[in-house]
Amino acid sequence: MVVKTERCAFSEYWIFPGHGMKYVRKDGQPIILSGSKAKSLYLQKLKPSKLQWTQGWRRLNKKALVDTISKKRTRRNTKIARAIVGASLDDIKKLQSRKPAEKSAAREAALKEIKDRNKKAKAAKISKSGPSGGKAQASKQKGQKGAKLGSTGR
Repeated sequence: MVVKTERCAFSEYWIFPGHGMKYVRKDGQPIILSGSKAKSLYLQKLKPSKLQWTQGWRRLNKKALVDTISKKRTRRNTKIARAIVGASLDDIKKLQSRKPAEKSAAREAALKEIKDRNKKAKAAKISKSGPSGGKAQASKQKGQKGAKLGSTGR
């Protein structure tokens, strides 16, 4: 059995037989409204799209479940490995494919090399300045006078 249903002119909800009311406008156009709430708001000339409970508002704010319109699929960016300055693509792939043990061994070797370089540079600096070089600088700093007490420095 088919039930004849109408749509409310204000809220756009389905109106089943025995419910709702017909309102005839001044121009003779019959309008079917779901109830006194819809009629009152229609006569106040309120826009259905401003009221959250109406289908018009739900459509405007994309709240309605629409089966006909499928969501656009976004394209995912694919990562492409490219060579950079100082390293070819093959070199980069070799570095990435190394095992964790090899990576940590290479890192420790590089750190050891840096520490050795720093020790050599420090030793060269000490031997250059001489054994009494450090004390002479300290005595100069100690002999300098500081700012007077109570002065604002302006």
